[in-house]
Amino acid sequence: MNSSSLSRRIGALAVASTAAFALAGCASGGDDAAEQSGDDGITTLTPGILTVATGEPAYTPWVEDDDPASGEGFEAAVAYAVAEELGFADDEVEWVRASFETSVTPGPKDWDLNLQQFSVTEERKNAVDFSSPYYTTSQAVIATADSPAADVGSVAELDEHKVGASVGSTSYAIADAELEQEVATFNSNEDAVLALSSGQIDAFVIDLPSAFYLTGAEIDGGVIIGQFADTSGGDELAFVLPKDSELTGAVTDAVDALREDGTLAELEQEWLADAVDVPVLD
Repeated sequence: MNSSSLSRRIGALAVASTAAFALAGCASGGDDAAEQSGDDGITTLTPGILTVATGEPAYTPWVEDDDPASGEGFEAAVAYAVAEELGFADDEVEWVRASFETSVTPGPKDWDLNLQQFSVTEERKNAVDFSSPYYTTSQAVIATADSPAADVGSVAELDEHKVGASVGSTSYAIADAELEQEVATFNSNEDAVLALSSGQIDAFVIDLPSAFYLTGAEIDGGVIIGQFADTSGGDELAFVLPKDSELTGAVTDAVDALREDGTLAELEQEWLADAVDVPVLD
């Protein structure tokens, strides 16, 4: 989930509002788009509508059946919960699709919020805003269904098999700390996938969001065999907003409120624990 970005502030001209909406100040949309704010003070690209972007396609368990409007899946459910905190009803949320790369690089945006497992990095902050995190990733262990490591249930059992990770990554640091063996290193996750598929290693460690994607879309017969209990140093996933968006503070407040009242933990349990059944390796 690496991406480079250059800093640039995006401005747009405000347009005259209707009688139901006041004139908005700053906008971060396209050259002809302008944000407007309603009576509640929430400023959005389209008056009375919260435009939320996700990837195309969007994968389970983040979005079920590639249909974010259903509210099914962890990120879809989080988006609607945040929208409610901001004062938007479900039918006032409009979904659009955006590529991962363009979403975190400078340039006009046609959405108010965007979530597709974006990890917060200092480099990306030069081009976009982030809310506070709605999820901190754990490190997962993946294998193929016919791997000798496919049925391990503990760290001790995993240590009996050849395990790899991407060099210099959080995944490697966790694997190195948890396992007694010398962890095999690879220059990239793609190289580790090839090593797993060819039988050079029995399993490899990667962040849980990537594990969901790889086992669902890239690795034939891929399975997630477990996750480490320690999430320290895990990537923090957050909403992306256009640079200097007037919504950033409100979205952060909404995410914080959902964390404090236990909603995020409940949604995580429903969609990332119970639904996909990723056991913790003890």
